[in-house]
Amino acid sequence: MKHPTILPKDIEKMLVWWLFWISGVGGQMDMKDTLFAFPMESLTSYVELSPAHHGPLGEATVCMRFHSNLTREYALFSLATRNRYNAFLLFYYSGSRNQFLLSVDNKDQNYELQGNNFTEWTSICAAWSSSAWVVWIDGKAYKTDGFPDVQISDELSIIIGQEQDRYKGGFNASESFVGEVTDINMWDKALTEENMMDYFAANEMSGNIINWNALRYTIHGDVKKSPYADPYPCIPV
Repeated sequence: MKHPTILPKDIEKMLVWWLFWISGVGGQMDMKDTLFAFPMESLTSYVELSPAHHGPLGEATVCMRFHSNLTREYALFSLATRNRYNAFLLFYYSGSRNQFLLSVDNKDQNYELQGNNFTEWTSICAAWSSSAWVVWIDGKAYKTDGFPDVQISDELSIIIGQEQDRYKGGFNASESFVGEVTDINMWDKALTEENMMDYFAANEMSGNIINWNALRYTIHGDVKKSPYADPYPCIPV
């Protein structure tokens, strides 16, 4: 039996597609049962997520699962526009503060947490609208009133692993994320409590701005893709 001849141009094509698979550039990737691992503090390691559409947004929700052994502050989710660097920011203050900062359109709310241990896998959602802002952690809600006329406009830059102090940059290694993240989804609406409970129950939900099951992304620096197994699977009875 005669085997097909592999030409140099075929090898080049396979290499290009392999690089696209590693980086996520050039197409949508189903990231189910996959995570991003950030192994060390860095100024250059992050994942850039490409949104399905841009602003304007009058409300939004982001959800993800993560764990980290960090004992310092870090950015968990950073969305910037050219005019607002903290257009949608989820930032953790550790130690005695033990707070999550939710910043939208450069307006801030701090949420004091109760006994969370982020060294274990944690599910978190942050939703905002003009009427209410809420951060959900493993099904527990931290709520505040919203701000009128809050809006995200312009082109969105979404970064995981760093905080943007300018559009697509201005990183600070001491605020970088070290740990693992998975199941990142973002919607152009404030999800309901019922929606949140579905997410925390590990029901599959796909965002219409960021969809983990059809993700477009670019890896920068020393970020790894690894298999992910749900540590708390829902077992039918």
